[in-house]
Amino acid sequence: MFLLSLPQIPMASQSNRSRNRFLVATAKILNWKLILVALLLVCPALSSAQTPRKSRAKASTAQRVAPTDASAEFDRLVKLADDARLGERFDEAISLYGKALNIRPKWPDGWWYVGAIFYQKDDYTQARNAFQNLVALEPTRGPAWAMLGLCLFQTAEYEQAVVSLQRGRSLGVNDDSELAAVVRYHTALLYIRFDQFEISYDILKEFMRVGHESPKVIEAFGLTMLRMPYLPKEVPPDKREKVMTAGQAGFDMAARRLDQARAAFDVLLARYPNDPNVHYAFGVFMLSQDADTALKEFKRELEISPSHFPAMVQMAFEYLKRDQYNEALPLAEKAVQLAPKLYAARNVLGRILLELGQIDRSIKELEEGIKLAPSSPEMHFALARAYARGGRKQDAAREREIFKQLQDKFEQKRDGQRPGPEPDPKQEKANPQ
Repeated sequence: MFLLSLPQIPMASQSNRSRNRFLVATAKILNWKLILVALLLVCPALSSAQTPRKSRAKASTAQRVAPTDASAEFDRLVKLADDARLGERFDEAISLYGKALNIRPKWPDGWWYVGAIFYQKDDYTQARNAFQNLVALEPTRGPAWAMLGLCLFQTAEYEQAVVSLQRGRSLGVNDDSELAAVVRYHTALLYIRFDQFEISYDILKEFMRVGHESPKVIEAFGLTMLRMPYLPKEVPPDKREKVMTAGQAGFDMAARRLDQARAAFDVLLARYPNDPNVHYAFGVFMLSQDADTALKEFKRELEISPSHFPAMVQMAFEYLKRDQYNEALPLAEKAVQLAPKLYAARNVLGRILLELGQIDRSIKELEEGIKLAPSSPEMHFALARAYARGGRKQDAAREREIFKQLQDKFEQKRDGQRPGPEPDPKQEKANPQ
């Protein structure tokens, strides 16, 4: 199972603190879902941690209003519901919270607890509905979006799930928390399923910061390295050993444990020398260490898979770097033909054409790349150069300014800011480095 460490979360009462100690003591025998749900059920602070002060102030003001018969009944139901929840009488708790929400339908913590209880009961449709109500009330609450995304994952509404998960990540779910780790893992799985392996690789690399090397994370790395668009439950049994071997290589590569990664790649190549994506993965690993070896591996990949456009793009970039434009051009053109929505292919083709003096064609390709990846600094930088070469000074200045803004944002995130913007699940990306 996907076992992760339990975070320390401040509790509001002695009973909650005692329950948290119980959870820590039993974490080693629980799976990730049980740990997560236990935290959700005992700690409303987890969901409200990102709530703006203004919203909390409004809630506090509302609580100071002189009680009416309805508010007194509401308070009575909430107390009974809380007691039932903490006593793990979950059906009773749902009924009581439901009655309280009938009185006060805009009560955020009520929807949070109802959603958490339904999630614990594996009733993901009802849990989804509860968290949808919560994010409608408080659209800036990151953990609520995260839980909505997890529910949508379970109901197989995958495109909506990845949008909700990434929104939760961008709003903040506490990077060191159990919830953040579960959200990170499921977000990566969805990008794998959408064939967005480079995005999934970048997300999985976030586990390096917290040191998680669980079998589930290794498996996800394996699916990414082998470019297999499966959820873990869909992996054919006869492919699992290969996936895990590739996953160990990918994990070590992401952790910059180069000797261990090379050893894992050697095993992978020895066992599966003619399987698709094995040579490509090794070529990506070798590119920063020995580009000549990397090129040989990409060529071998094209012998196995003649339409392997990622290998074509990698080779085109390397030849561009070496000023071998005539060797790079047909590879880039073929990659664009095979994958017209891959912005990296548009990028490298546009840059090659610029070096060959075909400025109009270069601008056309780079403009198309901007449409595919408007948040890519590299695309705007390349287009600025092409505009400048074509004498379009104002356009070049505009693109340079956009590049600077995007690059500043990228550097802030790289230096430890929150996870970045919400990538389009349909947008293709460049190499996993």
